[in-house]
Amino acid sequence: MISDSSTPSAADANASSDDAPVSNVVLVTVDSLRADAVSPYDTERRSPVIDGLAEDGTVFDRAFATGNWTPFSFPSILASEPVFSRSGDIGVDESVTLAEVLSDAGIATGGFNAANGFLTDHWGYPDGFDEFEPFVTSVGSSVYSRYLAAHPTVEAWIQLATSPIRRLGSKLRGENDDRPFLDASRMFDVEDAATEFVDDTDEPFFLWVHYMDTHTPYVPAPRYIREVSDGIVGTHQMLHAHARTSLGLEVGERTLRELRTLYQATVRQVDASVGRLLDSLDAAGVADDTAVLLAGDHGEEFQEHGHLAHYPKLYDELIHVPFVADVPGLDGGRVDGHVGLDAIPPTVADLLGVEPSPEWHGESVLPALRGEETISGGDDGSDGDGDDRSDTDDGDASAGSADPVVSVTVRGEEVTEQPIPRSLSDGDLFVSVRDDDWTFIENVDAGERELYHRPEDPTQQENLATDPDDRAQSAIDRFAPIVDAHAELLRERGDAAEAAAAERGDDEVDEDLDARLEALGYK
Repeated sequence: MISDSSTPSAADANASSDDAPVSNVVLVTVDSLRADAVSPYDTERRSPVIDGLAEDGTVFDRAFATGNWTPFSFPSILASEPVFSRSGDIGVDESVTLAEVLSDAGIATGGFNAANGFLTDHWGYPDGFDEFEPFVTSVGSSVYSRYLAAHPTVEAWIQLATSPIRRLGSKLRGENDDRPFLDASRMFDVEDAATEFVDDTDEPFFLWVHYMDTHTPYVPAPRYIREVSDGIVGTHQMLHAHARTSLGLEVGERTLRELRTLYQATVRQVDASVGRLLDSLDAAGVADDTAVLLAGDHGEEFQEHGHLAHYPKLYDELIHVPFVADVPGLDGGRVDGHVGLDAIPPTVADLLGVEPSPEWHGESVLPALRGEETISGGDDGSDGDGDDRSDTDDGDASAGSADPVVSVTVRGEEVTEQPIPRSLSDGDLFVSVRDDDWTFIENVDAGERELYHRPEDPTQQENLATDPDDRAQSAIDRFAPIVDAHAELLRERGDAAEAAAAERGDDEVDEDLDARLEALGYK
């Protein structure tokens, strides 16, 4: 880490600009995007734009989120620190954010979030951004708009019913077919704001965009359902799947298959939007000077461990995420070693020639992007997670850090209990530790442990901690102290901060934010 605690100035940034590989950085984050949902990690998927970024750039095969929910993961993505470690809550209001560091160094900053209520000013996310729009209030103030915000499944029905009319109207007007569907996810709002920011901003700049399409309840345009399924009949899968899930009926194999199809359709929808965003960089004449980083903030479960969506668990379907970086002038390749998303802020700062904050926890992966490091490998010579493409391509490298990736969640009495915990007192603390091959999970409060060797058990079904052999016990002995230290850090910060927050009484959210959180399923 950088030991100099001074804040970099604009003059410092300008002085180092000759050494910076790029002039601008675009960070694309996609809510609920698991690694195997995109084609760089699973060749059976369809995400041609993201695949293009991967072919020209670098793919991190073992990238891990630091939590299973957006507010548990984003403190690492935009402030390079664990959730709860700064202020004891799920925000970044008192953190040193990436946008603040870049803005202080004279970099223009823009952030646009497709109405995820946990990425708003209530939790400090606008700090450091010259332009910031969460689009939460775009749900409108009418009774109709508020109803749709709180019942997005209804939007799915409207999407399907109006799509033919929208397509016909688009053709009659002589327009292309890119946008003939209901913007249920606020995707176009984000696209338009990001494009305007790029057009109006002189270099250098940092742009962050966050998509929500892949979050439940999966409301893709019918055209994308057709792309990832068996033609026009696939469009009607949305009706059947949403009807059964909204009524609380049993999710059988057919419904589960339909939900997966809808999810993949939303991935394709985001992929197309990212393509239009890249086109806007080209149109503005800045594509050759702009690095593009793309990551999922956490994954999504389809009953691998008994549930749907992203309830408080720490298995790979929720923690293993895509992380792709396309940096002009660098050949790229595949990075085999494990890396946490807290590497994003120092990497972006490094790319822009700005000193990272000494308070950040993560390390820059720019050396790995340059191919300056070697494969860290597994403890048994295995390729690792067993995905389709982990052993392909030239230029494999390690993320360069021996430190395992730590992730956390908080679970109440029931796995499906809502709302999302906002402090450590809301349930039991779960901490996971991952290296290249092992996953260790501990319920710190109950003292319950799980251990999985991913090369032999990629879906984490056989708990080796129940009767560990020498190899498993050695892994437990390595990881348990890391869990203890992390839990101690969070508890120490959390107790003090929770008491201060209770005294201030500042945990209430406004009506628009509350409506949007309800729309996401967080009542």
